[in-house]
Amino acid sequence: MSTTLDLHSHSDASEDSRAPVEAYLNWIRLRRSERPLDGIVLTEHRQYNRDADYRALEDKFGVMVLRASEVETNYGHVLVYGVNDDILSRFDFANIRLDAQTLIDEVERMGGVAVPCHPGRPNIGLYEHYAAKPPLENLIAVEVLNGGSRKGEDERSAELVARFGYHAVGGSDSHLVSLIGLCATRFAAEIRSIDDLVRELKTGIYEPVDFRPRRKAVAHAVAEETR
Repeated sequence: MSTTLDLHSHSDASEDSRAPVEAYLNWIRLRRSERPLDGIVLTEHRQYNRDADYRALEDKFGVMVLRASEVETNYGHVLVYGVNDDILSRFDFANIRLDAQTLIDEVERMGGVAVPCHPGRPNIGLYEHYAAKPPLENLIAVEVLNGGSRKGEDERSAELVARFGYHAVGGSDSHLVSLIGLCATRFAAEIRSIDDLVRELKTGIYEPVDFRPRRKAVAHAVAEETR
């Protein structure tokens, strides 16, 4: 049984988002024919709310809600999945100058996985950093499809996948309700928890999917690059 998740979204807990979680889930329920999501991952900027509980909303709307975080490093922005007490004790997510290599290595050692997001984006993406710095080691995957990407950004992300053999994921990077699920990741396995997600991200058995009507050509190009 496959699972399709939007791996990158921001609720109103992030300072630059206006989207309540309940509104996200209602939008997904009403538009499943257009964006067939099983769930979303909340990746709030520079924070992780370990006490958040979305079970009542999951039951109400039939959409899974998982939690992760988006942090800032010397190689750009990185999504951290599988956040636990050890990771929170080791890293201050509010620090905008985290060392990317240390983050990737230590998060993996402590049971999570770190995935650079929107790597083709100027200034905060991996692509530009690789032009001046050595490539990161122990990197499993990068976000190749991002719902907020401008022209050429996803294509640059696909170049990284082709050059370094990374696995590819997709996420909407939504900050507004109507943008949730524009890009997502389809996993071959069933995912029901954050532990399942971390395990499956490490297998590489998944693909980015694009539900943006005018971006089908880009999605096809990315698929060709990742084969």
